[in-house]
Amino acid sequence: MQGFVNQDALAATIFSRKATFYSRSRSTLWTKGETSMNFINIHDIFLDCDRDSIIYLGKPDGPTCHTGSETCYYSSVFDFLKQPQVVENRLALTTLYSLESTISQRKAGLALTQVGKPSWTKRLLLDDELLCSKIWEEVNELC
Repeated sequence: MQGFVNQDALAATIFSRKATFYSRSRSTLWTKGETSMNFINIHDIFLDCDRDSIIYLGKPDGPTCHTGSETCYYSSVFDFLKQPQVVENRLALTTLYSLESTISQRKAGLALTQVGKPSWTKRLLLDDELLCSKIWEEVNELC
């Protein structure tokens, strides 16, 4: 989801570890989940390079969208241009969401019998040593 923050909302988020925003229409702070109980539990906060935009990194307790969808971003502009009526809620398959989804599916299928060679992800999930060496490889590339 997206929301606006001011200094007080950011301070409240840092203190409570719950995503807190500033409502411009009501001129007040609000914490995501205060009525729905679908809080967003904040793990970290990132600033952009010129410090005029932030991202809360958190885990929601439930849907983040007031429609009940996992995300508010489920309508493709290109689909909308073809057909203005929303036919279905499609999650925005961002790279991280797509990656998380793939890993979760592979992890869920660990106990299933497989024909043929296991996927690289499944091999990593089954072998802690291999997983650690892969993580170190990626860390070194990032550095």
